[in-house]
Amino acid sequence: MPNNPTKILLSTTLIGGILISISSNSWLGAWMGLEINLMSFIPLMSSQENIFTTEASLKYFIIQALASSVLLFLVVMEVLINQNPMVGKEIHEYVIMTPLLMKMGAAPMHWWFPSVMEGLSWENCLLMMTVQKAAPMMLTSYLMKVDYLILAVVMMSVMVGSAGGMNQTSLRKILTYSSINHTGWMLMALAGGSNLWMMYFAMYSLLTAAVIMTTKMYNISFINQTMSMSGKTATKFVLFTNLLSLGGLPPFIGFLPKWAVIQTMITNNLSSVMTMMVITSLATLYYYLRMCYSSFITLHSEVKWGPVAFKVNKTTTYGVILSSVSMMGLVACTMITNIN
Repeated sequence: MPNNPTKILLSTTLIGGILISISSNSWLGAWMGLEINLMSFIPLMSSQENIFTTEASLKYFIIQALASSVLLFLVVMEVLINQNPMVGKEIHEYVIMTPLLMKMGAAPMHWWFPSVMEGLSWENCLLMMTVQKAAPMMLTSYLMKVDYLILAVVMMSVMVGSAGGMNQTSLRKILTYSSINHTGWMLMALAGGSNLWMMYFAMYSLLTAAVIMTTKMYNISFINQTMSMSGKTATKFVLFTNLLSLGGLPPFIGFLPKWAVIQTMITNNLSSVMTMMVITSLATLYYYLRMCYSSFITLHSEVKWGPVAFKVNKTTTYGVILSSVSMMGLVACTMITNIN
């Protein structure tokens, strides 16, 4: 992001809106924080260089405004019902949870997510998949109980996320459906406590940032462009190490939060749901591996003997560091197991 005062101001209010939502002690304050966050993100989405961002920002505004208005309506209705003793029970918690699920893009309210992501720049894609999910998820945790409805939302999210990415060639859509799959895992992590969710969310954000940093550096948007990265074997290795870690392949650090969620679910006698979630994660690994095989095997580069000019910049350095962190997952998992 360039050193633009407007973008710095909008980014500050974006984070401020999330903090207001999370730290608020009333639903009205939480709604206000969500609105500040939305009004800050819409200008960040718009760009004069890309005509698709206008359509994407309009779609995002309509969906988020709809979810916010429904949330405000339900909150006001609950207050009115509680003040009137003649009316029956208060509004059920799951009704209030519905607009929050729409805001975070969880299934079955995920239908807007892929089309909006397709029109965004890589920086905004990263914000959409990570930062914009934080406030709705924390608000959802206040209402969450582990029962059939929550498990149904989790199962739909992981299944849609794994099946939706199968026939995609766009990297943005593949990462979108992967994000929907991870949303299901994060909702289950929320049921295990806020510490577990924070670990999962931090690890997911780190790996997503590493993947998007590499794709932005080489301006990659489709799978066939990864095939044409001849002579960039090191970059391919960095990209697909992070992709496989994001998919949760056991030697990598991305498996660590999933491992913690799996242990929590087994403790709570949710083995059948856990089995289905692991199977869907294998499906997401399939379309990551499809990208890896197509780029490494279809086109390969011969080794050139002699001095090689290796161009190093900040983005390359950060990518290598994040990839190294990703590969150290086995050591971290082993150390944590020994401590326990």
